[in-house]
Amino acid sequence: MRLLRRVLLALAAVVLAVVVLAAVVPGLLAPGDPLQTHVRDALLPPGPGHPFGTDQSGRDVYARVVHGAGRSLGIGVLATGLALVVGLIVGSLAGVAPRPVDVALMRTNDVLMAFPEFLLALVVVAILGPGAVNVAIGVTLAAIPVYVRLARAQTQVLRRAEHVEAARILGVGAFTTFRRHVAPGVLGALSVLATIGLGSSILAAAGLSFLGLGPAEPSPEWGLMLAGGRNVLGQAWWIAVFPGLAITLTVLAATFLGRALRARAEGRRA
Repeated sequence: MRLLRRVLLALAAVVLAVVVLAAVVPGLLAPGDPLQTHVRDALLPPGPGHPFGTDQSGRDVYARVVHGAGRSLGIGVLATGLALVVGLIVGSLAGVAPRPVDVALMRTNDVLMAFPEFLLALVVVAILGPGAVNVAIGVTLAAIPVYVRLARAQTQVLRRAEHVEAARILGVGAFTTFRRHVAPGVLGALSVLATIGLGSSILAAAGLSFLGLGPAEPSPEWGLMLAGGRNVLGQAWWIAVFPGLAITLTVLAATFLGRALRARAEGRRA
């Protein structure tokens, strides 16, 4: 079992490395133009010239999947990073604030946590309107409550630690004590959670794009490509299957690595 876990961990790292490479330098993996149409080559099955086939407009599915990594991963990373920062600020504030402020912040947070993340993101994007930026905002707002709760819990634990009490006794200011001795520990816990949350953010962004609330055609984005292939699934399965596999493998890899990091942080075997 230990060898199997190591193999799966290595595979997950390789998958994420390839996705990051595709997001940063897509032209290195797919030199073709993902927007170039060839009507005569429409709905070609996977073959030597088009390893993932072509879509209804004759566009190369492989090129679109590779170039779509930047948008899908970018939205997920942006949403996760913003949620981590906001969660750190609000959660830490709740952890050190007077009880009335703490109660007000956490009751509001509990109300938001009562809604599934995807549903909350869907409501936000429905209010703001479709678009990649609004999808990132919706996914960010939906993810924040989890980070707030963890940041508050970690802050309350660390503020009672012996080294923090010693700093107070020595006359170190409250802000300096928090910055040096509390914030790094809270940020470490949130970073582990963010690795797991990255997969959820990518999946939520793809789901919103699938519903037509994300980037518009002809933008190469995995959720949008998945939606474009659903009506011809019986005739041209590759249009939806390959972006669907990209979403699945990326989410699984990010989640597996995140769980391994959390297990290591908790002192358990991954």
